[in-house]
Amino acid sequence: MLAAICQFAATTDPKENARIIADFAERASNDGAKLLITPESSLIRLPGKGQSLLDHAEPLSGPFVEDLKAASKANGIAIIAGTYTPGDENRVVNTLAVVVHGELVTHYDKIHLYDAFAYKESDNVKPGSVEAVTVDIDGVLFGLTTCYDLRFPEIFRALSDAGAQAFVVPAAWIKGTSKEEHWFTLLRARAIENTAYILASGEAGEKCVGRSTAFDPMGLQLADLGDGPGYRVVEIDPNRVSEIREIVPTLAHRRFKVSAV
Repeated sequence: MLAAICQFAATTDPKENARIIADFAERASNDGAKLLITPESSLIRLPGKGQSLLDHAEPLSGPFVEDLKAASKANGIAIIAGTYTPGDENRVVNTLAVVVHGELVTHYDKIHLYDAFAYKESDNVKPGSVEAVTVDIDGVLFGLTTCYDLRFPEIFRALSDAGAQAFVVPAAWIKGTSKEEHWFTLLRARAIENTAYILASGEAGEKCVGRSTAFDPMGLQLADLGDGPGYRVVEIDPNRVSEIREIVPTLAHRRFKVSAV
């Protein structure tokens, strides 16, 4: 199958961001892609330190996801997009909405929160429950993760145990010392150690690195979108996953199991 990754600098207007995604969805559909992956925080521009998101969060039945559903239906393409949903009285939930054939089929709530590099996401975001969430799109089982999850290989192992052949990593990877090196190194490692595809859509703009990319099950890089707005279609071949897992059977050779804490 063909999957598209895109990157853009999210605005402060969810309606405008949904329009940008709809334009990418049309382009991806015209190119034969069955899936479009957008960045984390596609709903609204990534907030600064200490800025609340309570006034911006929308339920999965809200207008942003409704716009995603309309774009999905109009273009015959699945969309995985980052949004924020209501959490509790003080915090929101960092959520991936998965829309297929114009319907919301599942969602993933970010588990690992970015309390690092002098940023504290947990001040404004409530973590999701610890579970591996997968979705079948056009015969490929995708495992869902978000941004900081990338630094925790256990979630990728759990998704592999659930049968994932590819991972999606929508992100708003904040700029900083060695951050781009970490981004590419960790993405390649997650692909190699799980012999799976990995597709990462990173927010572009002033705060974030962009650099949306993809790696195949051998860790070969398939794309690099640079630091500005961009788009790329890559091929996901489940037969290649099977072939590589026969050549490099690391998943079968494991001696430790992953369990939730």
